[in-house]
Amino acid sequence: MNTSFSRRRFLVSGGALSGSFLLSGCGGSSGAAPAVIPSDAERPKLLSGLQFGDVNADQAIVWSRSDRNAIMVVEYDTTERFANASRIVGPTATDATDFTSRVDLTGLPAGQTVFVRVKYVDPNNSSIQSETLSGQFRTAPFDARKPVRFHWSGDQAGQGWGINTEFGGYRIYEAMRKRDPDFFIHSGDTIYADGPIEAKQTAENGAVWTNIVTEEVSKVAETLKEYRGRQSYNMLDANFRKFATQVPQIWQWDDHEVTNNYSASKDLSGDARYTEKSVVVLAARGQRAFLEYAPMRYFKQPEAQRVYRKIGQGPLLDVFVLDMRSYRGPNSANRQAQESADTAFLGNAQLDWLVAELAKSTATWKVIAADMPIGLQVGDGKDAQGNDKWEAIANGDDGAPSGRELEIARLLRAIKAVKNVVWVTADVHYCAAHFYDPANAQFSDFSPFWEFVAGPMNAGAFGPNKLDKTFGPSVVFQKAPVIQNSSPFSGYQFFGEVLIDPATKAMTVELIDLNGVSHFSKTLAPQLG
Repeated sequence: MNTSFSRRRFLVSGGALSGSFLLSGCGGSSGAAPAVIPSDAERPKLLSGLQFGDVNADQAIVWSRSDRNAIMVVEYDTTERFANASRIVGPTATDATDFTSRVDLTGLPAGQTVFVRVKYVDPNNSSIQSETLSGQFRTAPFDARKPVRFHWSGDQAGQGWGINTEFGGYRIYEAMRKRDPDFFIHSGDTIYADGPIEAKQTAENGAVWTNIVTEEVSKVAETLKEYRGRQSYNMLDANFRKFATQVPQIWQWDDHEVTNNYSASKDLSGDARYTEKSVVVLAARGQRAFLEYAPMRYFKQPEAQRVYRKIGQGPLLDVFVLDMRSYRGPNSANRQAQESADTAFLGNAQLDWLVAELAKSTATWKVIAADMPIGLQVGDGKDAQGNDKWEAIANGDDGAPSGRELEIARLLRAIKAVKNVVWVTADVHYCAAHFYDPANAQFSDFSPFWEFVAGPMNAGAFGPNKLDKTFGPSVVFQKAPVIQNSSPFSGYQFFGEVLIDPATKAMTVELIDLNGVSHFSKTLAPQLG
């Protein structure tokens, strides 16, 4: 499924790959009988495009997908002429991974544009090859002379708002691509496995939204095939495929990769849409499909299939990717007075990792990419006693920390001395800027920080949510629709942009809509020394 091969090691041992197999375009030699040209039906097809992920100064994941058993072949160089290209014969894509495959490039030059070509080759006949897909990405720099620009957003194709070619498809991806970011953080809800996509849907003001529909998205996802079909559906969009060949991504997950608001307390017994009632079974299938399609290095993590990770972006930035879904306790009234397994959100192992990694980071800015916001109230219905249940951290009580807030208080206290920490997130389907001030908080043993919220991406727009004042947040900016579940027609689709100036080391954060219009900007001066 995955292969790691350094450029230096390839150049030293290149002779091992220089036989007739895959060395030339056809695999033939002079003087041989004319090759039989394969038909289009015989050739592997790359229907899901090409993706790059988890790029740092010297590594990058290259991901693609065949439509049949085929060997992945990757070429890369620092010029688009491929005059000194390295070639890697990668893994064989099979139905075990829905024909997805990836190669982990290592030993790349820092601060360089890397050009990549990918194709698939029939394992039994090297003359039968797919088309070649091309793309490029930039590795992170080793020095602080280059600016760093990245985007983030989340909540993709939810509430039945799928790919509408008459609207222009997932236009938000094209708006981001035009701004040429170094990378993109997908903050979760990469799919809405619990939200069927129908051929037509009525939007606000009676407008009709028309979707591309496949068998797998026409109902809630339950089988592995349906979860895989949800992931591949997004790759039918031309804007996404074009974006993914130019902008490396950092994926994280949340709930809709499985089903809405799932935790250990999720009960599907009354949901007639599901014949599979076990959330554990659904989570295993949904998470497997996510990992197959995400261009990430999960297989190199100390814990199998671990999603939380650090991705360095040079001396100006480290990105800390959280997993707020896998280690949480059950959704509840969230008012427990003491920490326990029931109040876990990040979990002790992830929290300890985050504290340690933040403490030893030498980057000017430390961005925490979170699945969910800290202070916004996100409900999950009622419990058996009629009390409000909570999906996120906040619990509607503006007093001292309780429930999951206890873990966050422990985290904020532990990183109080760490300078220049900024949180970015999505989940709530509108954009906002929040400032957390210990002077206004019930729990005050932390350093002030900013949290920026973006999204959705071709999903229903909602909000705004109420703030829980336990950690002293205030709304500096927010933009949300009047009509809940507003379609992408309404324009309430947002991504965030971060630009770090190498001269001043200042961080500017903007919140931008799907037309490329900026609605908010804030420049943060770094604490130095």
